[in-house]
Amino acid sequence: MPSRSRPALFAAAVLAAGSLAAAALADTVILRSGAVVQGSILKRTDDKVWVDLGPDVLVLDADQIERIDRASPVEGGTERRETLFSTVTDAPERSPREHAREIGPAVIKVSTPGGLGSGVILNEQGHAITNAHVIQGETSLRATVWMPQPDGALARQEIEDVEIVAVNNHLDLALLRIRHPDGEPFIYAPIQGPEDLEAGQEVFAIGNPLGLERTLSQGVVSTTQRSFDGLSYIQTDAAINPGNSGGPLFNTRGEVIGITNMGILGGEALGFAIPARYVTDFIRNREAFAYDRNNPNSGHQYHEPPARRRFGTPPQLAPDADSAD
Repeated sequence: MPSRSRPALFAAAVLAAGSLAAAALADTVILRSGAVVQGSILKRTDDKVWVDLGPDVLVLDADQIERIDRASPVEGGTERRETLFSTVTDAPERSPREHAREIGPAVIKVSTPGGLGSGVILNEQGHAITNAHVIQGETSLRATVWMPQPDGALARQEIEDVEIVAVNNHLDLALLRIRHPDGEPFIYAPIQGPEDLEAGQEVFAIGNPLGLERTLSQGVVSTTQRSFDGLSYIQTDAAINPGNSGGPLFNTRGEVIGITNMGILGGEALGFAIPARYVTDFIRNREAFAYDRNNPNSGHQYHEPPARRRFGTPPQLAPDADSAD
């Protein structure tokens, strides 16, 4: 072979190596026909998958797909960790069914002698958020978690080593610490960073309504700012019932956008969730709300002001009788 062709061959080899490296970092979609598509998955629903090929976006029907291999466990997004929670940017949209399979084990059941609620694990160490009213007045807590098994099944396990870290009754939030009996990391869910909510966007909740474990309900954001007692809440038509309290409300990117905490008795499709911005602020300032088992008033609480005994204008504020006019 003429020596003058070697530079061209070398350049071709470098380009081929670069193409292989790019392919290694791409998501791989294997079709039932045997064809393989590589690119970045932008969005997934129960019916379709959108794949970014670079110059074009390919839309595939779900029934055409045999298997999808993701390039990154962060699902194409970039994870940013804070002290006790994480956020993800640029995560692609997926269907609730897929999210339930991947981050569903991050949802827990919180049980007390007086009742039960839900919660969501926020990091590998087992810090979890629930509602303050779920654990109100209780010190003996138990968490039910679902551990992924090698065959894909979930093993139900109860953990009694649950610590109350902080409580904010005004926001109706409580921070717990659950300890894995085998010291293994927990599956956790990311919290939405900068708030990005719109009326009509799809959301879903996972919780334990009326003790019915791991129940998923789906709906939309009815309004992003519903005011109650000086705080704003996310209103949703996703089914929220007693037992859902403290569980997560997810968007289609798998981010926790709120913590469900109430519904309106007698109303239909009227559920409410505490926005993620309140949750992250509570966690960042948890020392101000630190729980003390020996002090029931630990943490920040608002107390009822004393009632007035006399009505009318106080003497100190009465107009001066000697003043003109």
